[in-house]
Amino acid sequence: MLKNLKYSVVIISVMISMIFLPSCKDFLNPPQELKLTQDKLFKDWFEYRAVGMGLYGLQSKLVEQLVILGELRGDLLTVTPNADADLVEINNFKVSKTNKYASPVNFFKLIAACNNLIRELKAKHPEVIDLANKNTSNYDKLYGEALCMRAWAYFNAVRIYGKVPLIHESLTTVEDIEQYLNSTSTYRDTTTVYQKDGFNFVKHDTIITLTKQYYDIDMVENVFINQLETEVKVVGVDYNADQNDATWAVTAWNTFSWHALLGQMYLTQGNLSKAASHLNEIVGKGASGNILPDYRYQLNSLFAGLNWSNIFIGVPDNHEHIFTLQFDKNQQEQNGFQRLFDLTTPGEYMLKPTKAAILYWEGLWRGYNLIVNSANPALTRLDPINPGVPSDFYRGYGTSYIYRKNGVILDPIEYQKMLIAKSESDVRTYTTIMDGVDTLVYKYTTGKSPYDQDANFIVYRAGGIHLELAEIYTWLSENINGQQSARPNTALGIVNDGSYYSVLANRVQLGIRGRAGYNYTQYDLISTNNIIYQMDPNTNKVLGYVDYSNNLLKKQTYLEEQIMDEKARELAFEGERFYDLMRIAKRRKTYLPNDDYLAKKVSAKYPSGQSQAMYNYLLNEKNWYINMFD
Repeated sequence: MLKNLKYSVVIISVMISMIFLPSCKDFLNPPQELKLTQDKLFKDWFEYRAVGMGLYGLQSKLVEQLVILGELRGDLLTVTPNADADLVEINNFKVSKTNKYASPVNFFKLIAACNNLIRELKAKHPEVIDLANKNTSNYDKLYGEALCMRAWAYFNAVRIYGKVPLIHESLTTVEDIEQYLNSTSTYRDTTTVYQKDGFNFVKHDTIITLTKQYYDIDMVENVFINQLETEVKVVGVDYNADQNDATWAVTAWNTFSWHALLGQMYLTQGNLSKAASHLNEIVGKGASGNILPDYRYQLNSLFAGLNWSNIFIGVPDNHEHIFTLQFDKNQQEQNGFQRLFDLTTPGEYMLKPTKAAILYWEGLWRGYNLIVNSANPALTRLDPINPGVPSDFYRGYGTSYIYRKNGVILDPIEYQKMLIAKSESDVRTYTTIMDGVDTLVYKYTTGKSPYDQDANFIVYRAGGIHLELAEIYTWLSENINGQQSARPNTALGIVNDGSYYSVLANRVQLGIRGRAGYNYTQYDLISTNNIIYQMDPNTNKVLGYVDYSNNLLKKQTYLEEQIMDEKARELAFEGERFYDLMRIAKRRKTYLPNDDYLAKKVSAKYPSGQSQAMYNYLLNEKNWYINMFD
């Protein structure tokens, strides 16, 4: 019945909507073609599995919202004149409670459905909570998936709203949740328990009183980290066993995405040691010592150079993709990314990259040398024989973004002419080429026809894990001969060239920058030398230098900024940018109390008349969140 269906709308509507999501005037009014009750469902494994697959359908309904709220509030994405009023609200940090992109309802739907499945599994398969029972089954794996999905929903919601209501496990419908949220401080509810009587389960209803609670990000992290660490025995139903679809290994929750979620939550919490322990398990440097077949999730030549764009084309690959929500127009599984970003009908071109986003790629030069004057760094200059080449050709133009002029994508040759003109300050040629050009996000359009509308959404991938590890090791210290020592060189070995690993002849590692083609000269690599030269992003001429001698804190801060810039190039428009800025800004408050990192980054994308006001507004951390719960 379910062969070749992935997160199917059929499964969602039949198995989920009619059970978990009844009509509710403020949230949802779905059609009610079929009425199924819980005592008629969950008769065998295939029905449990169908409901579990339906959860992925609910998760996939969040992808547009995650990209919009995670990117439009950051520094890499902005609105076009075509943007609707709701997108303009988000861009301006003035979000109304009726804003369709900011509504928490899809989080509530997913949490409610997870609650229902978790409750059913605990009631009818109590072995899932028996941690002493080491014999695991598909029910244990499904239970682990549901716990992961619920924790992921809470974690993403609280990063958006600042606080989220605790949705008790007895609340299994959106209608229940609405009544609970509209109640006073307490809410009376009926919880159902199934007790086994012979071969049947007998239903028993109990009246309970729920206290309305809201969790801030600290509470979400504490509660759900503990659940994931202590209640999950195993994750990852083998859906491929009866569907003959190998992509299920990375398009459903699995052990590695469990590690990725925990690593991300610990990183946000500030527990760098625990974050590193989980993320290292993914890349084969963990305490378990497990290195995956073919050095899976280590950065080698598979997606290097021109192959980098293949990350976003075709089916997910288990060497880069850790967890990806897959879409397929042939199965009526589509999303609105092309509508938001594409200029070709039926695209509406409502969002586009900022100038700062483009400069991250076009202002990065490779293959250049400097004529260094060590005695007087102010006299250091660019080597005229090896001045370098501008632009990140593999991750930037043609993959993450494009230029379109007169309805046609700007030819790569014209693009290179434009870069040369800019580097030579040839304003006339540059202006002629760029006159009338539209700048488009291309990550969700590459390899797609206009009506496909089914780009995948990557939740976790190897490039992101490595950059999180690099961020962690910028600050994480270790004990060496009784002294605490920071580990920025470890961070450099991850992001630059892959020297974080033991490099064998059959396992050539490249690192983040190496696989993007930055491995020609020493200046292609991020450095923490005492003297750091500042280069003009347009001409690559030396503008000056900064002396970081005997100042580890400044070196670490500089390295952190370089890693965040690299993350912008590697992961732009994938939904995490604003939360990266938030995390860095919060960390800096502990050692740079007056730092304005987030406010400065984000406010720079606004017109001059608006920029200062946005800067002042974003200095207040409370204004980073969307207030949906008074």
